[in-house]
Amino acid sequence: MAKSQETYNKKEKEKKRLKKRMDKQAKKEERKRNAKDNGPEDMFAYVDENGVITDTPPDENRKKRVIKAENIELGVPKREKEEIITTRTGKIDFFNDSKGFGFIKEEGTGDKYFVHVNGLLQEVVENDKVTFELEQGLKGLNAVKVTKI
Repeated sequence: MAKSQETYNKKEKEKKRLKKRMDKQAKKEERKRNAKDNGPEDMFAYVDENGVITDTPPDENRKKRVIKAENIELGVPKREKEEIITTRTGKIDFFNDSKGFGFIKEEGTGDKYFVHVNGLLQEVVENDKVTFELEQGLKGLNAVKVTKI
């Protein structure tokens, strides 16, 4: 005679699976019985004057502040113009004619600024005193409109 294919372990796993299914069904029915159906009001959220999210609607009798549409600024606020020294003086610290770039060391502060051959108004060599203006480049400030003194 052949032995049964159902082992004790298989029977226990099947019992656990059926019990889990029945528990899940019972929980589902319990939720249905206890559910309060108030409609979409349960899903609404309100924001009060302090920016806090609540589930209660705001008080209609509360005094509201009036805001004029002209006072609302959209976008980035305008900057106040800063006084910028436009013309600066310095000395050519390094310049490579073959590659077409160099650096200017500003008098007083000692800051170095990149200068490209396109920013030159006259030909310059190292140790020339120059005047220049600054312009924002991709990697920082660049000297432009460079002229000899």
